[in-house]
Amino acid sequence: MGNVQSRLNEQRKKGIQIKRYLFLIFVLLFMCIIYGCWSKRELTDLAFIIAVGIDKRDGKYMSTFQIVNPGNVAGATQRGGGSAGLPVALYTSTGDTLVEASRKASKQISRIPYYSHTNLVVIGEELAKEGIQQIFDAVERNPQFRPAANIIIARKQTAKQLLSVLTPIDKIPANQIIKTLQFTKGLLGENVDTRIREIIENFSLDGKEVVISSFRIAGDWQKGAEQDNVRTIEPSARLRAAELAVFKNGKLVGWMKNEEARGVLWVLNKVKQTNVNIDWGESKEGLSYKVMRAQAKVKAKLKDGNPIISVVIKTEGDISETFISMDFTDPKQIIELEKKIQQEIKKEVRKAVHAAQKKKSDIFGFGEVVHRTYPEEWKEMKKTWHNKYFPEAELHVKVDSFIRRTGLRTRSYIQ
Repeated sequence: MGNVQSRLNEQRKKGIQIKRYLFLIFVLLFMCIIYGCWSKRELTDLAFIIAVGIDKRDGKYMSTFQIVNPGNVAGATQRGGGSAGLPVALYTSTGDTLVEASRKASKQISRIPYYSHTNLVVIGEELAKEGIQQIFDAVERNPQFRPAANIIIARKQTAKQLLSVLTPIDKIPANQIIKTLQFTKGLLGENVDTRIREIIENFSLDGKEVVISSFRIAGDWQKGAEQDNVRTIEPSARLRAAELAVFKNGKLVGWMKNEEARGVLWVLNKVKQTNVNIDWGESKEGLSYKVMRAQAKVKAKLKDGNPIISVVIKTEGDISETFISMDFTDPKQIIELEKKIQQEIKKEVRKAVHAAQKKKSDIFGFGEVVHRTYPEEWKEMKKTWHNKYFPEAELHVKVDSFIRRTGLRTRSYIQ
């Protein structure tokens, strides 16, 4: 009987311990659930900022916030921009610092500014000339800001003016800018899709400067800010991608466009698709080569302490258009045509590099290639890289272009 009683007592003790453990686990799980809601915010209390514009006026920062009105976005989509109201609202505030300007916006906005959906940051041209490094210090320290947000420069306008223009197809102007930038980058090859994280990384490097795409307003921006701009078949103002902004030490020092801009993208290995026009005989731009794939590699070596940069580019593409009489079944003509394509791409790359050397801004990252290849020598070279070594660097460009397809018509009917 005694043994039976002791066994029953031990089982009771084990049962009590198990209950205690289960209770403890329950309490811990319950505490986790409670802590998960400690900083909750209701959607109706948040102002979703889709884009931020930054300018400087009278020595103070002027921040412009493009805030989404969710109800009007749906209404505008259904009624083609109808009478439900505008899909976005614009608020502006000023301050000695960006954080102060952001907090002062609370005097106008009835909700808490929320940056987690901010996809675009627009910087005015005048502020870009003064310097943008302090801007990204504030942005990086804000835990709500997305490092993947796009950055653009407002060309010949303020950031506020650029964000004021209403767009007809994409109801939210910030989305119109982002999509336009992505499509023109992929199809034309003259603009870069620069993100916050890329700029911050470049600021920490000694051998690479920043290059950012710009946008400008075609038309009257004041009329573009009116609702009639999205009600007409031909808007009074449009947003369009413009030149590449070249920076040095965080300050805007110049612009590149057309062939120079594409030359930058060739070297940066960011050309997805583009069209290269080729002169043939007496016909100027008599043939068009559509690039479908492109790859670039950069190498560096030192000779007597001076850098020699080698850029190797490989492309594949099709004949997309011709204005000349040509027999595409003739291998000799195809080989000659490929040589002309290579010469054209070489010309664009050299033009871009020489333009950057004049500005003494290594936007290609040649210095970083030297750093990786010659780490010991770079310790001394980095002090004067942009002002001494980069402007005098010797450039070798090699291009290998291949025509993949010529189309169904092998002989042009043009005589």
